[in-house]
Amino acid sequence: MAISTEDSSLTHQISGWGHQCCQKLRVWCSALFCVDNSRLGGCVPPVLPRLCRSLTQQTVREPPMTTGSDKSMCRTNRSTIGGYFLAGRNMVWWPVGASLFASNIGSGHFVGLAGTGAANGLAVAGFEWNALFVVLLLGWLFVPVYLTAGVITMPQYLKKRFGGRRIRIYLSVLSLFLYIFTKISVDMFSGAVFIQQALGWDIYVAVIALLVITTIYTVTGGLAALMYTDTVQTFVIIGGAFVLMGFAFHEVGGYQGLFDKYLKALPSNTLSPAPALYNISATCYQPRPDAFHLLRDPLTGDLPWPALIFGLTIISTWYWCSDQVIVQRCLAGKSLTHVKAGCILCGYLKLLPMFLMVMPGMISRILYPDEVACVVPEDCKRVCGTEVGCSNIAYPKLVVTLMPAGLRGLMLAVMLAALMSSLASIFNSSSTLFTMDIYNRLRPRARSKELLIVGRVWILCMVAISIAWIPVVQAAQSGQLFDYIQSIASYLAPPIAAVFFLALFIKRVNEPGAFWGLIGGLLMGLARLLPELAYGTGSCIFPSACPRLICGVHYLYFAIILFLASVVLVVGVSLCTPPIPDKHLHRLVFSLRHSKEKRVDLDTEEEEEERRRQETRQQQGVAANGAVEHVLEVEGPLAGQPQGGVGRCMAWLRSLGGAAQRAAEPGVERLPDIMEHPTWSQVVNLNAIAMMALALFLWGYYA
Repeated sequence: MAISTEDSSLTHQISGWGHQCCQKLRVWCSALFCVDNSRLGGCVPPVLPRLCRSLTQQTVREPPMTTGSDKSMCRTNRSTIGGYFLAGRNMVWWPVGASLFASNIGSGHFVGLAGTGAANGLAVAGFEWNALFVVLLLGWLFVPVYLTAGVITMPQYLKKRFGGRRIRIYLSVLSLFLYIFTKISVDMFSGAVFIQQALGWDIYVAVIALLVITTIYTVTGGLAALMYTDTVQTFVIIGGAFVLMGFAFHEVGGYQGLFDKYLKALPSNTLSPAPALYNISATCYQPRPDAFHLLRDPLTGDLPWPALIFGLTIISTWYWCSDQVIVQRCLAGKSLTHVKAGCILCGYLKLLPMFLMVMPGMISRILYPDEVACVVPEDCKRVCGTEVGCSNIAYPKLVVTLMPAGLRGLMLAVMLAALMSSLASIFNSSSTLFTMDIYNRLRPRARSKELLIVGRVWILCMVAISIAWIPVVQAAQSGQLFDYIQSIASYLAPPIAAVFFLALFIKRVNEPGAFWGLIGGLLMGLARLLPELAYGTGSCIFPSACPRLICGVHYLYFAIILFLASVVLVVGVSLCTPPIPDKHLHRLVFSLRHSKEKRVDLDTEEEEEERRRQETRQQQGVAANGAVEHVLEVEGPLAGQPQGGVGRCMAWLRSLGGAAQRAAEPGVERLPDIMEHPTWSQVVNLNAIAMMALALFLWGYYA
């Protein structure tokens, strides 16, 4: 049908307006739908393919000017591990900061922080406030190198920095271990605690119900059906946490009431029912005298201040500066200035857990001492299903008893939805990791159908292992979930932190040094972890029989020792082996981040091999993650017809699911510029100083 000149002019006006709106829409949609690519499994909700089809059929077609593709595709890719979607690297500072915070805070924090706060007081908030400083290291030191390196994943950075495959395989195996024993077990346990308190179910029934439902829609490929994002869910939870904090402080008599009543919050039953078998010391049920101090005695404190400052910084550096889920959000920033501003926003938000989680946990002990602060093993077994203590129920108990009915239901529903989303994404990502990085190395000629079956069987294996691990999570660290998480990280993470730190700041470090540093650090960590698991961490009433020489050192002190030993090993081996020439290091180390010379990547041959392997699988109709890819074809612009602003916006919506794949194509992605506008750079730097000053004031006030 012919189009008049007036209609054509109107079409071009609409297209220009549509192009401007599209740029805004692209950032917002990317932030809302794809803020966490580890939770992708196809970031496009199922409704979008139908939307693409209907919108495309109604799009005004402009007169022919240039050639175009005959078809466009809208893909729902259920899982990715290498092609990460970075929101077009066009996110401004506040979505970056909000998503950093959202990806860090989960149901495990509400259960763990509140539980440890109920048991030991304010010191556990130091885990959160330490991150205020480390997140600045991420924005100011680590991200500039990651950006100039042109990488989108952390294993990809190590491949470019060191070359070889064995470091990547090591990290894949260790990641699977951490997935099972920290992320999966912690998420399902914290969710089961909420279900147990809300419905009165047995803890194992709640765990199995959670895992069965999550496993069903993960194994059957339903991760693409997850409509909620971490950001939206987390901020709904935070909003509910503010409401609950208000109810809790009102119930206890305000801020001063917390300080007046906490030290008097004792359970009514403190006598052993079997004195011949065990006695209960007063220190087992009385609140700590230093409960309101962040910095505690370096020898007798439950969180010694040197360990809290130095040991925790090592663990935080691993988590905030080398974890893919965290770093990916910074790589999505439109410029380095926006990344830094996002890190500052995240730092300010990290001030909240003290008041939203730790203090409400302490209030829960005041209001329900016989349950939250139970000490007699038989009583604790009746209350929460474990004999070592029930402090982990502190926050769920407040939600169930203090919040109004409507808000209580919303809070529980959103928290469990976020938790199941997290579990599903972990199942999917770990399945991809095992299938492509481990099994595919053992059987490089495995057919796509075989990889698909192996990935799904691996999910079932993880479910079985995770259920069997529940008793360890319940009993570890005197029943305090957050201490369990940090202790496992302290035994395994310092070597990784050492390798990333040295890789960025010391050019002389090479692949043999990094690899043997990781292996040596792992062996030292296992030498502490395995005896602790074998003997158990014990409790106040029944101390662990683990030899004091092995288990007597606080886990954060051990993290310092392990980090220093790993550094010595990495540097020592590197000095005894040939260095990496500078031609391979341009824009991969901090000192060469501004280099303009051409870099010869060490991983070029492996990338070519992987690209050929992926092309072979795509020709077989199978995605690179071993899962059958659903391709929905929709009508695109006719050949030879242009796309205006509206057309380009619709084309972007149609191809949103394939954006991750296109991001890795040569010539599409431009190397980010880390140069900053002087004025805005100064504004960001001043804000960072202001945030650090506020953090130091709060540390000093509660020290």
